Amino acid sequence: MTEIVPVSGPELVTYADELAALLVETVDDGASVGFLAPLERDAAAAWWRGRAAAVDAGHQRVWLARDGERVAGTIGLNLAPLPNARHRAEVTKVMVRPSVRGRGLGRALLGVAERATAGAGLKLLVLDTETGSPAERLYRSAGWTECGSVPDYAGDPAGVLKPTSFYYKLIGEMDTGRDGRAASPSRSL
Repeated sequence: MTEIVPVSGPELVTYADELAALLVETVDDGASVGFLAPLERDAAAAWWRGRAAAVDAGHQRVWLARDGERVAGTIGLNLAPLPNARHRAEVTKVMVRPSVRGRGLGRALLGVAERATAGAGLKLLVLDTETGSPAERLYRSAGWTECGSVPDYAGDPAGVLKPTSFYYKLIGEMDTGRDGRAASPSRSL
């Protein structure tokens, strides 16, 4: 049975090697998640360890999907830092091991992030993905709305520039005051 759990900064450091293996496998499988192939496992582990301070500071959240003792997937949320954007977060690094794809884990990870967003009073999630990638099917089927694409936005793992599609999902009704401005969310992610 797969369990999805949030991780603290120190836990992220503890799991950095397992997350690095997932990241390397994901890049090797052709997913455009910000890295070029071949990705060295040490570099991937260092990248994950580098997220620990942001997690501890409350600027980023990370969840792990564990299948027994193995990390099977992950998802992150980056909280918007500016006062006029505190109602939203960006979904990042949605990754599922190729060997367990097609079993609903990606959708489950999205659900965890969406529930955490709603529980913190945030109202909007955004994400981006390579246009035409299998991830687009997941996001559309999970109720995300495409709002456009940008040509040559990012390189795929081989470094070839590809278009990127941007998606959003409203998480509940926007709570506005008499002045029409969004109320401050609790942000207790």
